[in-house]
Amino acid sequence: MAPSTQVPVAATTDHDGAVHHDRAKAAARRGALARSNPNLSPDKLSIRGVVAELLSVANAEKALISLGVGDASSYQCFSEGKPFSGPLLESVRAGRFDCYAHSFGFPAARRAVAEYLSKGLKSGFCESDVFLTSGGTQALQVTLTVLATPGCNVLLPRPGFPPYESFCEVYNIEARYYDLLPQRNWEIDLDQVRTLTDCNTMGLVVINPNNPCGAVYSPNHLHQIAETAGELNIPIIADETYGHMTYGGSKFVPMATFANLASVITLGSLSKRFLVPGWRLGWLAIYDPLGTLKQVKVATELLMNVTSGPASVIQAAVPDILSDSHDQFHKKVLTVLENSADILYGRIKQIEALKCHSKPQGSMFMMVEVDTARLRGISNDMDFAKELMKEESVLVLPGTVLGMKNWVRIFFGTPADLLIDACDLIKSFCERRLIS
Repeated sequence: MAPSTQVPVAATTDHDGAVHHDRAKAAARRGALARSNPNLSPDKLSIRGVVAELLSVANAEKALISLGVGDASSYQCFSEGKPFSGPLLESVRAGRFDCYAHSFGFPAARRAVAEYLSKGLKSGFCESDVFLTSGGTQALQVTLTVLATPGCNVLLPRPGFPPYESFCEVYNIEARYYDLLPQRNWEIDLDQVRTLTDCNTMGLVVINPNNPCGAVYSPNHLHQIAETAGELNIPIIADETYGHMTYGGSKFVPMATFANLASVITLGSLSKRFLVPGWRLGWLAIYDPLGTLKQVKVATELLMNVTSGPASVIQAAVPDILSDSHDQFHKKVLTVLENSADILYGRIKQIEALKCHSKPQGSMFMMVEVDTARLRGISNDMDFAKELMKEESVLVLPGTVLGMKNWVRIFFGTPADLLIDACDLIKSFCERRLIS
């Protein structure tokens, strides 16, 4: 007989003499299904989940135009002349970076990010303040994990970025939402922030330049935010993923500029400004001149020691990428984005039942209010997005995913002609559905 690779199952005899396999008995005790984290419910809304649902109902007879996902890297008008592949190829060819990187990131890469973030600051970041992460999403995950304590809460913007809420649910952090005010260029309702804060509030998340609203906060408003956080004795989690991606006369001012008023944890990445989201290179940087985040920094080091960061060859390319201003490339990208923002804002103003309160000044997104009462067969923003896909194959993101019912987020990091076509289709759709 040929030898068997199957391990015999131990058997026992119970007091009645019946033979039962231990494995079968154990399985019966456990039940048919293994249990999972109840916070990871399939009913929870996510951008990717909603996008997948919308794509499943697209009109097969029409070409898809996606204005739902914020990735401009695939369009030629943005990628042409992109100069960042050279340093990456060189780091691969060198063969010196096939090793494990340090838990916090290669020192040279951390130093380069610190210098990049310190531009314009009186006293900037140090290498030891920076931790490299696998994209900006891991940066926010690490930050929330480190700050989480039993019974804590965090203040999130509404509309906002869904992964913050998702990680709060996983780590049992209470998410409390403050409103961004569309009639005031999406500024933060600071009075509401004060009412939401208590002794268990572990941080205030501020996204600037803003996704999903396209707002860029003025130095005066940023000062007010920092002043408020300082009075409330809470750190600011400054999501600056779209840092420096501003136009229309606006200027990006880092939140760390006001760290003398409130301690700041800055989150960022190469993904958006450098148009390499697939490289998954992000960072969190702790700017703490007040000395209130010492324990947080130690905890961050402990956590990073047991997690995996970005690929070593990507890290090795960071110093070369950040050492050059790449002004020509960045100016070209911003010129295209500004033109697209102008097109979208102007076209939306011509569509009855839709309203944009302010023209975007940064990032790649615009929030548009939908007057569902004026559109036949449309009860809410999810209906609007689904019916638009069914009829025109134009993808927009329902605002419900972002905390704003009866709004939609429109991505405009596309070629101008494609955006014009999409706007024409949205207008045609609204005209057919308009209740006169």
